[in-house]
Amino acid sequence: MSKVGFYSLIIYFATSMGTHVVAAHQVMIQIYSMCVVWGGPLSQTAQSFMPEMMFGVTRNLAKARLLLKSLVVIGTICGLVIGTIATSVPWFSPTIFTPDQSVIQEMHTVLIPFFMALTVAPCTHGLEGTLTAGRDLKFLSLSMSGCFLLGALLLMLLSSKGYGLPGCWCAFVGFQWARFFLALRRLLSPDGILYDNDSGKYKPSDPRAT
Repeated sequence: MSKVGFYSLIIYFATSMGTHVVAAHQVMIQIYSMCVVWGGPLSQTAQSFMPEMMFGVTRNLAKARLLLKSLVVIGTICGLVIGTIATSVPWFSPTIFTPDQSVIQEMHTVLIPFFMALTVAPCTHGLEGTLTAGRDLKFLSLSMSGCFLLGALLLMLLSSKGYGLPGCWCAFVGFQWARFFLALRRLLSPDGILYDNDSGKYKPSDPRAT
């Protein structure tokens, strides 16, 4: 809900900036939407394998941390590759989407924040998938709500200052990277789900269910 709400806010502010801005934003957000799904398997991997390592009969948090490290490395590589390819298309071949030079110029103004927002997405999927697998849902809810509120405030501030579409995408970058750093800090915390020494704290009441 926080992600959908924030995307909707960006569209709302972009709509008030004119037809060319809305057109450019629609092109960029559609490219983003097509590319960001490539990080989804990292979240699915975490939710499939992490529960057994965290709560199973053969509980092994060291293996869970090793898997998390692999997810971050793969997510980083995946993000850089996808971000580079996705940014290159509107940069070198913008006429695929539109022949309008005004729209193309608007698209080019957000290429850097577009790249920054997209490259961090796969890693964030892996981290949030691990938090979901670890049943740290309260933290996920609070962090996502906080990111939405602060991102909305930043979005309104940048829009009111006249930064246009680049301002909207910079706010989006802040939203994405805030999610990443909050999830990473939570998982690396000595008191987090991957460093918990009390085997009964997170363990389900019936291990056979795991």
